[in-house]
Amino acid sequence: MFTGEKTELMTYFEKNEEKLLKEWERQIIVSENDPFKTKITKNAKSLFHVILNIYQRSEDEILKIVKKLANEISEERVKADINIGEFVYNVSLGRTVLYSCISQLDVPLSELQETMNKINFCFDKFLYYAVSHYTEAKNKIIEEKNMFIDSTHQDRLTLLGQMTSSFIHEFRNPLTSIQGFIQLLKADYPDMKYLEIISSELDQLNFRISQFLLLSKKEPIGKEKEFFKVNKLIDEVLNFLYPSILDSKVKIKQSLLGDVTLYGYADEIRQVIINIIFNAIDVLNHHNNTNPTIEIISSIHNQNLMIAVSNNGPMIPEELRESIFEPFFTTKKLGTGLGLFVCKEIIEKHKGTLSCDSSPEKTTFSITLPINIPSPEIEQRT
Repeated sequence: MFTGEKTELMTYFEKNEEKLLKEWERQIIVSENDPFKTKITKNAKSLFHVILNIYQRSEDEILKIVKKLANEISEERVKADINIGEFVYNVSLGRTVLYSCISQLDVPLSELQETMNKINFCFDKFLYYAVSHYTEAKNKIIEEKNMFIDSTHQDRLTLLGQMTSSFIHEFRNPLTSIQGFIQLLKADYPDMKYLEIISSELDQLNFRISQFLLLSKKEPIGKEKEFFKVNKLIDEVLNFLYPSILDSKVKIKQSLLGDVTLYGYADEIRQVIINIIFNAIDVLNHHNNTNPTIEIISSIHNQNLMIAVSNNGPMIPEELRESIFEPFFTTKKLGTGLGLFVCKEIIEKHKGTLSCDSSPEKTTFSITLPINIPSPEIEQRT
């Protein structure tokens, strides 16, 4: 209990209230842009009155008063947006001012210690409640700002998805016609030069268009999941990228398991692997390397297939490894910043993960996909 007879020290504080408060006010730090600077003295006086009444109230009553006062003042500090260290210093200064009077009084040590313990209790609890409330309020503001940023960002992506899904199909129509005529030319003129190159470049263009289309998060009408062989899919990707691999003089190493069958959208998984290998080729092509190498390894861990695509190009800085999967983030002059973002979206849609690990020796993108495949009938029912 805090109640009891008022001590000589407390009586001294009461008689010299104005003097003590002026000394406290003289030493405090006040920022010029603090909108509540005129209330700082009033707040100090309120806390001082709590100290003066510690012998007239119970501990629970003191705690309630201190907590209420601390929360009110911390709200002001949040709105003022002033360094919390300044506030803590000013409060602690009040305790120092009170203790400076002790040397001027001839008070028994037992009585002095009891009063000091009660004063410390009030100041410590006040600071604890004030800083805790300040931290919670600041965290809430940050959380609300992050939610607003995320919401705005998501709105942009949604709008972009709606825009792309409406006109990307218009891009594909002439592409389909051109690819059809290429096939006719191949049939009529099998020895005509450059048809394979034109066809390959059109496939690349179609792939890039597909990346934008996937931003809409809508499945094309009639598109269905299927069973597909992983090793066959990787072979198709390497054949597709063969001109780029040959031109860049990149060595491909493979260490693949016996063929594993997965269930999903094969064309989307193909796009992911194309994008990751093509990025590796591009990196190796733009950096001097006497032995540019891409290594593709597959393994099984806990009913998950892992496909690791590594290259011996430059290390990706640690601070960029999380950002590379963000939309519109790119280090390329002509990059869209959508490639790895779309890859991650595709893999996560297939209940898998896509991650990056980088060291001075090599950079590895790891794709993990579940092997426990549901039958189409079960999937349709669920």
